[in-house]
Amino acid sequence: MKKLSLILCCIMFSTLSLANQVYNYKLNNGLKLLVKVDRRAPVVVSQIWYKIGSSYEPQGLTGISHVLEHMMFQGTKKYPPGKLMRLVAAHGGEQNAATSYDFTFYYQKLPAKNLALSFKLEADRLTNLLLLDKRFAKELQVVIEERRLRTDNNPQALTLERFFAAANIGTAYHHPIIGWMHDIKHLTINDLKTWYQQYYAPNNAILIVVGDVNPNQVYTLAKKYFSQIKAKKLPDTKPQRNVPPLGKRTVTVNAPAKIPIIFIGYNVPSIKTATKSWYPYALSAITAILSAGKSSRLPKELVRHQQIAAWAEAEYDPFKRLSDVFILASMPTKNHSIKQLEQALLAQIKRLQTTLVSKQELQKIKTQLTAQKIFAQDSLEMQAEEFGRLESAGLSWKIGKNFIREINKITPKQIKEVAKKFLNDKHLTIAILKPQGSQHEN
Repeated sequence: MKKLSLILCCIMFSTLSLANQVYNYKLNNGLKLLVKVDRRAPVVVSQIWYKIGSSYEPQGLTGISHVLEHMMFQGTKKYPPGKLMRLVAAHGGEQNAATSYDFTFYYQKLPAKNLALSFKLEADRLTNLLLLDKRFAKELQVVIEERRLRTDNNPQALTLERFFAAANIGTAYHHPIIGWMHDIKHLTINDLKTWYQQYYAPNNAILIVVGDVNPNQVYTLAKKYFSQIKAKKLPDTKPQRNVPPLGKRTVTVNAPAKIPIIFIGYNVPSIKTATKSWYPYALSAITAILSAGKSSRLPKELVRHQQIAAWAEAEYDPFKRLSDVFILASMPTKNHSIKQLEQALLAQIKRLQTTLVSKQELQKIKTQLTAQKIFAQDSLEMQAEEFGRLESAGLSWKIGKNFIREINKITPKQIKEVAKKFLNDKHLTIAILKPQGSQHEN
């Protein structure tokens, strides 16, 4: 029985090792292909990521990457409007797209046997997109209404937008992904044609496949559909960095909201921009200490114990092309003011700067982050998206693989050091939503 158990363990280990292996290819035209085998179901996720998003947009063209994402579903010469959607659905699949600061990506989730359909459709709209005036005018109105609904008429989103604009001085994270309304309204079909021709190129793309596939067959399939597409000379990207912060910045948004909200942020480096490699991992650990589950500090102390916050959370993304903002967000309870909540949140930051995190608390969050990483592997989409986010930011997919190993190296002293270095008034931005006519006004 012991021998049988050992054999079974070896088989399981070999299977997991194979499943965790990533196959890296590159076509002659510069298209990068990453393939990860996951045989738990006869399904495949195929994503194509373009290294173009709102952080590449100059003033006057903000929002153009997102508008072009909408137009990518408006048909090609071969597949008229609606045909692409119907084809994917008819083959048992689903699809969508997203635009962010550093990327735009498109994906299909299909039965593994239908992977060729994804490649065929994406290769076609990479080169043959129809950008017609009539459809552009209609889709532009859709985006205008999207911005009006999700931001202009949403006080919390509007406050967050103004918060980022104040916090990100000197970089293209200053403007929102969806764009400023004035810029969106003045986009033209020729603007989109130029953007598409400049940035939608195989040498500016990463093709990612995760699922029940044979890597070599995927590579052969990719060559069949993409190798004939010519590389392009991409526009030069000038280096960017945040203007050094000189002190606290404050933003107040007066809006007809019912409940106030506060955003507290600190300018911090990403993995790409950090001067010391461990800084982003310590910041990620701090995020978890404050906001990873009900037993973390913000929900435990501010929500349940002090009952000063209806909710409170921390957020930080180390996988950015440029430096990022470490954020605390919260909403006060009925009997507490926004000023009291601000003081309580800042007290949590002060505690990190003055008192060492216990080894037990730090180990607990390391265990939680490890579990989150393992559970994320249950999703083919999340596996692929991690690769895409890293690669589109100019980082290697291997950083995701080694993320927990680096987190596990972080010490209590490093937590304290990074909190003192970055989470201070010099790097601070505070934005407050002040409801008009509310008992929370003061």
